[in-house]
Amino acid sequence: MPMDGYSSLSAETAVKPISSGAEYIESLRGRGLKVYLFGELVDEPVDHPMIRPSINAVAKTYDLANENPDLASAKSSICGKTVNRFLHVTESVDDVVMQNRMQRKLGQLTGTCFQRCVGMDATNALHSVTCEIDQKYGTSYHDRFKTFIGKMQEANYVIGGAMTDVKGDRSKGPAAQDDPDMFVHIVERRDDGVVIRGAKAHQTGCINSHWALIMPTMRLTEDDREYAVVCAIPIDDPGLTFIYGRQSCDTRAMEDGDIDVGNAQYGGQEAMIIIEDVFVPNDLIFMDGEYQFASDLVERFTSYHRRSYVCKTGLGDVMIGAAATVADYNGVPNASHIRDKLVEMTHLNETIYSSGIAASHESFETISGNYQCNDMLANVCKHNVTRFPYELSRLAQDLAGGLMVTAPSEQDLNSEVTGPLLKKFLKGRSDVSAEDRLRIMRLIENMTLGRNAVGYLTESMHGAGSPQAQRVQIARQSDLEYKKKLAKNLAGIKDDGAARDIPLSPHQETMFPDGEND
Repeated sequence: MPMDGYSSLSAETAVKPISSGAEYIESLRGRGLKVYLFGELVDEPVDHPMIRPSINAVAKTYDLANENPDLASAKSSICGKTVNRFLHVTESVDDVVMQNRMQRKLGQLTGTCFQRCVGMDATNALHSVTCEIDQKYGTSYHDRFKTFIGKMQEANYVIGGAMTDVKGDRSKGPAAQDDPDMFVHIVERRDDGVVIRGAKAHQTGCINSHWALIMPTMRLTEDDREYAVVCAIPIDDPGLTFIYGRQSCDTRAMEDGDIDVGNAQYGGQEAMIIIEDVFVPNDLIFMDGEYQFASDLVERFTSYHRRSYVCKTGLGDVMIGAAATVADYNGVPNASHIRDKLVEMTHLNETIYSSGIAASHESFETISGNYQCNDMLANVCKHNVTRFPYELSRLAQDLAGGLMVTAPSEQDLNSEVTGPLLKKFLKGRSDVSAEDRLRIMRLIENMTLGRNAVGYLTESMHGAGSPQAQRVQIARQSDLEYKKKLAKNLAGIKDDGAARDIPLSPHQETMFPDGEND
């Protein structure tokens, strides 16, 4: 089902919606994408052994919607139909909460990044920002955007969010760069649209998407007007080139067998998108020069996306299960220090989930009618994610032991000469095979050192902004002056007019927009 630009979504062209993971996989075939891996053009990404596991992970988001529709789908007021939750614009607090519950479940089922959260979060951030731009400037972005999203929902396509520019010299803003292409920008204006150029770095699941939302990556100034562009482009646009990112141990997927891979079925995906003079028609442009709203968009998107990192608790559940299994296979499940480490892992994992789900429960309605999660708690969630998965991984490696990284290969295990020796000497409990013991160790290796450590560790550190970005947002909303008033009031200090009836702080006003804080 190759895309044909936006024409494939026009009212005159009937588009059969994707209804299953298998149909999704088929929709990616024959698109003629320019995907480079190891310096060579990939003939068909769907069939490449290094790429296919990431496609399988996205396919699971379709199958879950069929298997558990209450969890992974929702009724949309935009198209009037039940749609995949990843395409849904939140219409209640419960919608925001259900996103988190779906994300944890998918993390449990795949053990990796399933790549659709970024598009979901970009969609919800743009829903309110486009409305506010229209109110200030009399533009028509919001209706354009809803029309686009409605067509995405009807076709059941995957939307990727593309926010991270390559940035060049970090000491300079977009317009001050020596090379203007370090940030995506408009290079030509036509009556019917614009032409954009630039690059987007480490874009999660971009090759596995059907469309991408291009967004600015930072606060902009008046000099940056040509960089204040938000638009949708089809992934099969001939002006796009994709350079596939390496992952630790990724070539194991090209070897025979499935033990050494650790998680042979599912994986994540990051790639660089080179945008070379891509034309965007007017009806797919949702910001054009309104630089004042770039920071609002970035902050709302990152707020959604940072609490979306509860997906890592699903991976954490897998990690805890693997650690408990390897201890069981080693014959020591009841040792007190083993139990204590598993309790610690569970505590860390649930701490991540509690802050993310709290951010969603504290959502409030925006002017456009969708719901925005609590920014402070979203940043706390993501800041927890930059730390706790690393400790979970350390504890899992502790319980697994050194064999996790020194074990011979699957080929040695199957060899007529070395196989019987390994099956004899690599057993733990007598009733557990050496192969099963190696499989669970390879899974831990996969998630802590191998290709899925990208999704569980490095992505946890840098995705949706590195740790300092969260600390900046937490500091902005820390309400120190309000808290000082609370302390002075109780201490009986009246020198600054502290009163006993202290109103809500600015942060609390977002949590309790109606002034109720019972």
